[in-house]
Amino acid sequence: MPLTAYDLSGRTAFVTGSASGIGRASAVLLAEAGATVHCADRDAQGLHETATLIKDAGGTAHTHTLDVADRTQVDQAVASATAATGRLDVMAAIAGIMHNSPVLETRDEDLDRVLNINFKGVLYACQAAARAMIAANTGTTTTAATATNADEANRSRRPGSIITMASGAVDTGGPGLLCYGAAKAAVVQLTKTLATEVGPHGIRVNAVAPGWIRTPMTDRHDTATQAHTEGLMVRMSPLGRVGEPEDIAHAVLHLASDASAFTTGQILRPNGGVAMPW
Repeated sequence: MPLTAYDLSGRTAFVTGSASGIGRASAVLLAEAGATVHCADRDAQGLHETATLIKDAGGTAHTHTLDVADRTQVDQAVASATAATGRLDVMAAIAGIMHNSPVLETRDEDLDRVLNINFKGVLYACQAAARAMIAANTGTTTTAATATNADEANRSRRPGSIITMASGAVDTGGPGLLCYGAAKAAVVQLTKTLATEVGPHGIRVNAVAPGWIRTPMTDRHDTATQAHTEGLMVRMSPLGRVGEPEDIAHAVLHLASDASAFTTGQILRPNGGVAMPW
């Protein structure tokens, strides 16, 4: 596969959770690959910083301050992004929060908050993106019947890639992970189900399930606790290190690009080898 398969020039990407961490790294990398990137998050200052990073590097970025748990806000932002360029090629639904509580101490409000952001927020982004991509593909004028060969027919279809953010928590149990793990497991099911439904429209849907990544979300705000947790992750990984946001951003770029043109309904696990499920 030539390196041009990773060229996203002329394409539009929408990234939720892009004010920091994995979302920011993904937005920056997609822009470096040539995409016009619409950055979405509820953190307006963080969004501004991400957009500045992209623009200072010569890329194109737009910002949308929103709450991913609000369907109307997500729909409006995705519609605005699509209207700006007349297309939506990539949706990376990355926004999420961490919550830890033992099962016996988990409250309704804990579960509701995590599910609203980590699952419903992903669902709303997927729905808005899929509708936009289906409409764009339906409106494509060049068809397989008029193309000269199969490759031209494939190129004539507007690419559509939806990327969700799962977690290594779907593969391993752990104290306090009920809310977070349940929401991420629901994201996996959403990914597989949606892949079967929109595949006929030429749209791919895949999930990334990171291991422990050093981000603001995993910051324990206590040096000793942070060192202990990261030390444990280092010992568990055959690679002997924890992950950085850029490690996951490269997985997102792969799934966004033509390099993964025959990949859908899959769970990509950049986790340093901590979990190796069948």
